Amino acid sequence: MPHRAHLRSVRLASAFVDSCIKEPYNLHRFRKDLIAGVTVGIIAIPLAMALAIASGVPPQHGLYTAMIAGFLIALTGGSRLSISGPTAAFVVILFPIASQFGLAGLLMATLMSGFILVGLALARLGRLIEYIPESVTLGFTSGIAIVIATLQVKDFFGLSLAEMPESYIGKVHALALALPTLDWANVLVASLTLALLILWPRLKMPIPGHLPAVLLGVAVSLALGSAGHPVDTIGSRFTYPLADGGVGHGIPSLFPDFTWPWLQPGPDGQPLAWTWSTFEQLLPAAFSIAMLGAIESLLCAVVLDGMTGRRHQANGELLGQGIGNLVVPFFGGITATAAIARSTANYRSGAESPVSGMVHAAVVLAGLIALGPLLAYLPMASMAALLLMVAWNMSEAHKVVALIKKAPTGDILVLMTCLTLTVLFDMVLAISAGIVLAALLFMRDISMMTKVSDISAHPKLVSTPLPDNWAVYKINGPLFFAAADRVFSELEMLTTTKQGLILYMDAVSLLDAGGLSAFNKFSRLCQQRGQTLILADLQFQPLRTLAKANVKPVEGSLGFAPTLSDALQLIINQADK
Repeated sequence: MPHRAHLRSVRLASAFVDSCIKEPYNLHRFRKDLIAGVTVGIIAIPLAMALAIASGVPPQHGLYTAMIAGFLIALTGGSRLSISGPTAAFVVILFPIASQFGLAGLLMATLMSGFILVGLALARLGRLIEYIPESVTLGFTSGIAIVIATLQVKDFFGLSLAEMPESYIGKVHALALALPTLDWANVLVASLTLALLILWPRLKMPIPGHLPAVLLGVAVSLALGSAGHPVDTIGSRFTYPLADGGVGHGIPSLFPDFTWPWLQPGPDGQPLAWTWSTFEQLLPAAFSIAMLGAIESLLCAVVLDGMTGRRHQANGELLGQGIGNLVVPFFGGITATAAIARSTANYRSGAESPVSGMVHAAVVLAGLIALGPLLAYLPMASMAALLLMVAWNMSEAHKVVALIKKAPTGDILVLMTCLTLTVLFDMVLAISAGIVLAALLFMRDISMMTKVSDISAHPKLVSTPLPDNWAVYKINGPLFFAAADRVFSELEMLTTTKQGLILYMDAVSLLDAGGLSAFNKFSRLCQQRGQTLILADLQFQPLRTLAKANVKPVEGSLGFAPTLSDALQLIINQADK
């Protein structure tokens, strides 16, 4: 099917080739990509830093991710306008890895996830997104948003908290105990930053609100510092080694060096001791990163398809994401995936092709080189406010409310299950449980649609009078394992006194192994009772299943007829003999 090719093919750099080589690329299109790339790059600089901090690593690693992975994925991926970099969804996975294994463990988990993503692409699993219900995606993204928001409470209120517990309940308890240490200066900076982020879209200005908001935070924090009320900043929180052996504050204004990921520092700043046990512990985390990266990237591509009317190459996008995550750890970058908010901003800024994503990466690089010393003045409270806004947007609260109001009870149950498990336990557990629960509820609903009805007296379907003690039953719906036992048990009770019966099966589209087993059991029962059973108007799949199982006509016991009329004529002829 040609219209499904975008879900089956695997093409490297398919989006770039389609939009910049197969289609004419001129100066006018480049100008639009340039404007969009600069706009998204400005948004990405503070976001990348904030998300790196939330993931448990220094802010420059977020910039490295946006620069390198953002450029490579735009070049090699399958979605024209996706912007890739660090995203909020990964915080709940990356923060525990960084806490336990340090930067080295986080980079190795990212590298391993890159291999998994490439494997998913080569296995042509880009259609993965088709099998994840909206209730599952809304549940785990809302749960992630709650966790991210909770993690920002410390810096938003300037709380003195030495260590954050691993469990969510423990985090909430520790934050509650630390509330008496609230610092009003940090609260003021954070509140003003958040207020401007909320109000800025109403001004309808062409400049993204992220930059004015953090600049306001910097101005207020400098004023408070000069008045004797210092506010924690990136410069005061983070340091890096200088070439002369000294210590720099903030972030280094240099392109990252190539370094083997496994040689980066562990949780205590010393090289991590690599053993087979360490790899075994990191593998589930790498799988979680890959699965979430695949889901979020494909979701982003689907959203952009709806906006642009174009088709992304699903497997090509997974391949690009895999390549980006394979390369970026060697330059100190953390996990990257497509970011829906930044990609949407890219489209709304007039982007035409993946070139805008490459320009965005160049803008982040320019910001690192030119503005590195100035970025040290960014207040941690402003970063927390920025991430609170990200968490709110990520939660898609309006969709959650709409689903709860309008969706069936089963979908609401799936959503709440995913949300709760994401917050309290683990995102992968939440997605797995949500998909299994959704599948079980779906099978229950489908099985209840399979019904059997007596049509013996239906004048339009049964136009010929039936012999005494004969009946015609129509089965509507698939005869699969969840429905077949119930349907044939019902037939067993309905036909106790019948001499023979016709099963009209034109509405049975599926007969699986469970349905075949239930049918064979019912057929044997009819033989024991001395009843004649005739199957009429079988569709292709059930007929093929019966033929493969070597189910054949049995004289006086089991017969087949191509149509209901033929079945009726067959029993009339038998009655006349």
